[in-house]
Amino acid sequence: MKCIAIDDEPKALAVIAHYAAKVPSVQLAQTFRSSIDALAYLQQEQVDLVFLDINMPDLTGIEFLKAQQQPPLVIFTTAYSEYAVESYDWEAAGYLLKPIDFQKFLKAVNKAATLLKLKGRPQKDTGSNKGETILVKSGVQTYQLKLEEILYLEASGNYVTFVTKDKKVATLNSLSEVQSTLPADRFVRVHKSYVVALPHIDIIESYQVRIAGTEIPIGRTYREGLTSVFKF
Repeated sequence: MKCIAIDDEPKALAVIAHYAAKVPSVQLAQTFRSSIDALAYLQQEQVDLVFLDINMPDLTGIEFLKAQQQPPLVIFTTAYSEYAVESYDWEAAGYLLKPIDFQKFLKAVNKAATLLKLKGRPQKDTGSNKGETILVKSGVQTYQLKLEEILYLEASGNYVTFVTKDKKVATLNSLSEVQSTLPADRFVRVHKSYVVALPHIDIIESYQVRIAGTEIPIGRTYREGLTSVFKF
């Protein structure tokens, strides 16, 4: 895989270069301390993968991706876990927190290789679920809810409540049955009583996530599933 690395910290670039040299499938073609310089490079050269810092001056990692019509596959490298939610929109192959562990680096690289082999270069999420709806029966009424507007689901007794920005709709069903009708790439179970919509997560903390001001607990048995999504 032909790769480049972008980070304003020379030590971080040195670590990536050191790790890349250990992996035969990785060809680190160039490193950049400026995302603007990297953009100019990509206008002339094509790469398979970018190791990308998020918090950079002039042009952040997210802005760097937004500046391209067809952004390359990316592995985010950052010292800040709070960027994980925003990075989800870019279908990253990995989210590596500094100081970067080599085993996690290797896992992300292997995932990138698999994505490139099976799918080609992934593109930014175009909102494949946008406009899709689900019918929810509540008593004698049936509601049509847009998937993109559902914030989270909460189970209580024999009922599951769909929570959106402007309404709550309760249905007589189990949380597992309801979750099975939802896109698995968008809705993740984080607790025995909660399923959350990943794009609506504002903050991820050790034992909870926050969505629209609501604190939702992360159950011990579900924590690994959530962290694997965001790669931290």
